Amino acid sequence: MDRIFFGDNQFFGVNHMSEEKARQQLMRFQSIDAVADTLYAAYQAGVPGFMCTTHERITELTRIVKADPEKWADLRFYPGMPYAHKYANAVTELGYFEALKQFLPSGGLIDAALRGGKALVTGDVESVVTLLIDAEMKAFAGMETPIIFLQNVVTDLILGLGYFDAYRMFADHVRAKYGAEPGYFTMNLPRLLPALAAVGIENPIVCANVNKVAFRMSEGIDAYRAATQKHPARVIAMSVLASGAIPPREALEWVANEPYVASILFGASSRQNIDSTVRIIRELDAAKAAA
Repeated sequence: MDRIFFGDNQFFGVNHMSEEKARQQLMRFQSIDAVADTLYAAYQAGVPGFMCTTHERITELTRIVKADPEKWADLRFYPGMPYAHKYANAVTELGYFEALKQFLPSGGLIDAALRGGKALVTGDVESVVTLLIDAEMKAFAGMETPIIFLQNVVTDLILGLGYFDAYRMFADHVRAKYGAEPGYFTMNLPRLLPALAAVGIENPIVCANVNKVAFRMSEGIDAYRAATQKHPARVIAMSVLASGAIPPREALEWVANEPYVASILFGASSRQNIDSTVRIIRELDAAKAAA
């Protein structure tokens, strides 16, 4: 698994501390070319792993990448699904039936529709799950997607409902159909890890907030450490800067020394910030290896 991943929050105006900064980022990335240029800056900085939602603008980005395979030869997409706002907006604009047609995989529209209809009638949850995964993956056809993530809006809903078999259904399908590993975004790592273990998912890939001030870390830092000691996991740390509350070097030095953190996910809007973040992580890793 990559040590560093580049994320897409800045492209869609997501900032958990500043609405004004979020608005500025949204304006900056109105053009898909601006998005592609920033992603390429991360790629040139030695970060070929792009962790993204299935936002419709990511579909535009995949077209740009597919059109120039030599330029993007080593780029890997790590999609997270579902992008809930996309479905809600489509239903509002198109109605339920047209929205369904838009998101179903085009290669098997009739089969998928029949599977989905049967599933809804018989209560076959696994068929519904696989149908929705295939719909989300349509944009990434022909591209390398080593890990496919379940977004936290669903991961944590399942956790609350206690229907842990859904995690296994997701894992089984992405492994069998896409040759990918399953990953899980969560806002509650301490409770997710035992839930995954309960359905046989060992050493899972989990992306969660990890930062020095415990910003959006459910149950706190000690709970993360205890949970990962009991249930080992490959943790990808996100929100490491706590949305700008911690200076970059201080934040990265702390997270790089958390023993359960396998990888770091970051987002940035400029080449300078991308290069600086990557350089700091590499320096910290080199110093840790030499110690």
